[in-house]
Amino acid sequence: MPSGEKGKDMAKVDELKTEIEKLSREDFSELTRWLSEKDWERWDKEIEADSATGRLDFLVREAFEAKAKGTLKDL
Repeated sequence: MPSGEKGKDMAKVDELKTEIEKLSREDFSELTRWLSEKDWERWDKEIEADSATGRLDFLVREAFEAKAKGTLKDL
């Protein structure tokens, strides 16, 4: 991203922060819930992508190794 675009994005973030400060308690709570949902959606997509590309395969191997050693703990 060119540095000029980054500056514009930061200016936009600063504008959003200013507007958020003006929100009522109820609107702020709603925004917080919405942002949390969006954050979890992005996290889920990252996990799905990492899983599809094999980036998480090491976790499966570790679990099988722990099970074979008898050190796998119940959740």
